[in-house]
Amino acid sequence: MSVNYDQVTVAPLVLLSVLDHYKRINTPQHRRCVGVILGDQQGSTLRVTNSFALPFEEDEKNSDVWFLDHNYIENMNEMCKKINAKEKLIGWYHSGPKLKAADLRINDVFKKYIPARQAQPLLLIVDVQQQGVGLPTTAYMAVEQVKDDGTSTEKTFLHLPSSIEAEEAEEIGVEHLLRDVRDQAAGGLSIKLTNQLKSLKGFQQKLADISAYLGKVSNRELPVNHIILGKLQDVFNLLPNLGVPDDDEMSTSAEGQLTAAASTLQKALAVKTNDELMVIYVTNLVRAIIAFDNLIENKIQNGKLQLQHGQQQAEMTNGDRKLEDDSAPTNTTKTTEKHPST
Repeated sequence: MSVNYDQVTVAPLVLLSVLDHYKRINTPQHRRCVGVILGDQQGSTLRVTNSFALPFEEDEKNSDVWFLDHNYIENMNEMCKKINAKEKLIGWYHSGPKLKAADLRINDVFKKYIPARQAQPLLLIVDVQQQGVGLPTTAYMAVEQVKDDGTSTEKTFLHLPSSIEAEEAEEIGVEHLLRDVRDQAAGGLSIKLTNQLKSLKGFQQKLADISAYLGKVSNRELPVNHIILGKLQDVFNLLPNLGVPDDDEMSTSAEGQLTAAASTLQKALAVKTNDELMVIYVTNLVRAIIAFDNLIENKIQNGKLQLQHGQQQAEMTNGDRKLEDDSAPTNTTKTTEKHPST
């Protein structure tokens, strides 16, 4: 029950296309829109880079009744290959926000369109009416689930971690788009505080999910997953040491216990901060030593260059003097006049 992919990356263009598809067909809130996602594979990562909408209808009362135009998929896939051959059909999307009973059967339809090296098509659920915090995308891939009782296997969806990643051109376009959409009346500080508040809400929700998961594992409602517990242990190792307080801080009264706990927390945070500041101090010290060494090397190199320049100037001066001496006359001739004798 494993897949060959560790992560799914979604381009912002796909989110905009899905939202535009949902708004254009003007579906009621309880209905969903369906489309095709295009992309490629890079190692153990599936990149979703493009998409197109599909005509889709389903019966609200009977999940076994639904319509999907196969000819439209084939024609659009061929035209997309002519535009960009690198983008291949890797799966499908719908506006969710949750999995539905017919998703496994719809997923089997797309299996014949995906590349041969890809075992199963990718299902991307995009929450177009997101109310909470976090990413609006959820990725799944169908796998064969083997039961412990030895009965026949059945297909189920396995969740894959997803993230939003954009290329440089998309980042520039999204930045310009947000510049026009952003409220100009709001200041920079209010925007930062709003983003910080959303991040804290998302962090709180993740902590609640971790607490709920650990509670179910403790109550034996879910099996123990050592990979998840190992990652949680790595997270806990990054936290400050909030262990048992020292002997001199132990007290029997409730007020003394609160004081001891606060003192322990303060000491742990101080130790954590001092460790981080020590790293910064050592880094700055090494940087200063390297800069000082470069300064000394620069001084030595400048001294050598000045010495060489002085020697060249002296040689040029001596050469000019020699040329002047060679050009001056070395012998003087005396002329005498003879008078005729009388």
